[in-house]
Amino acid sequence: MSQASHLATRLGAVRADAARNLEAVLTTGARMLAADPAASIASIATEAGVDRRTVYRRFASREDLLAAIYESRLTAIEHAIEDARLREAPVAVALHRYVENIIAVNRTWPVDLARMLADDNIHARRDASVREVDAFLRRATDEGLLRPDLPEGWVSALLPQLMHLVSRQLPELSPGQAADVVVDTLLNGLGTS
Repeated sequence: MSQASHLATRLGAVRADAARNLEAVLTTGARMLAADPAASIASIATEAGVDRRTVYRRFASREDLLAAIYESRLTAIEHAIEDARLREAPVAVALHRYVENIIAVNRTWPVDLARMLADDNIHARRDASVREVDAFLRRATDEGLLRPDLPEGWVSALLPQLMHLVSRQLPELSPGQAADVVVDTLLNGLGTS
């Protein structure tokens, strides 16, 4: 191996380590700050297994860290929507895949949504995702998967609440199993008839 190839391989490994460390800091920070909004950057670094000086070089304040966490959550949501193929996959398949993906996002990136949405740029990106899901829910209604007689916006308000609830209340279920519960509840309700 040439010296240039060796250097390129080493540089790639360093970048991969840096990316893993950043991911660990962000996911650990999301979890710890959701549990305790006063969690320090030093405690997050320790829990993530990263030197606190590295974290402080990247994030000067808790607000900078939170902004990066919010950005990561939104990116994960956008990927979840894209992966579900809401426009082209069969409706039932897309619904289950979307719910499963969002449950995984909720568990990986638990955040205070009210605080997150206080940022106008974040709010605008989230609104774009909401519009995409709302269009899918209209498609699901048009194709007969959802009842057309429900109040306007009811399903789009209920679905995130069900996903949030199962994410928190049934942590022992895999995202796929939790999606089964949500989709069954959404499509079949709680009654026996």
